[in-house]
Amino acid sequence: MVRPFYTDTDLDAFSELKDFAPDAFEGYAAWSAAAFSEGALSRKTKELVALAVAHAIHCPYCIDVHAKGASSAGASREEMVEAIQVASVIRGGATLVHGVQALKSLDGD
Repeated sequence: MVRPFYTDTDLDAFSELKDFAPDAFEGYAAWSAAAFSEGALSRKTKELVALAVAHAIHCPYCIDVHAKGASSAGASREEMVEAIQVASVIRGGATLVHGVQALKSLDGD
């Protein structure tokens, strides 16, 4: 039987990456903490942005983490779905507009 590429327990091993590159891992952890700290944007807004981006980049681990993060920061399911819809429209629009490049490539220089 082939192991699924993504499993619920994989994220538990994330911290093991620190063993192989501790400075880089700690730098990432500090960067993440700073990016998600309260500032001009609330934690809830930041988690909604992260959830939307996670969907746009197709990161299942990020989706799990930031769905829970958005919920714990007070985001409703409706807010989460709206954020996901915005990301989906942007992702879809970007794919669609690249059709211009496809058609231009047929015209030559």
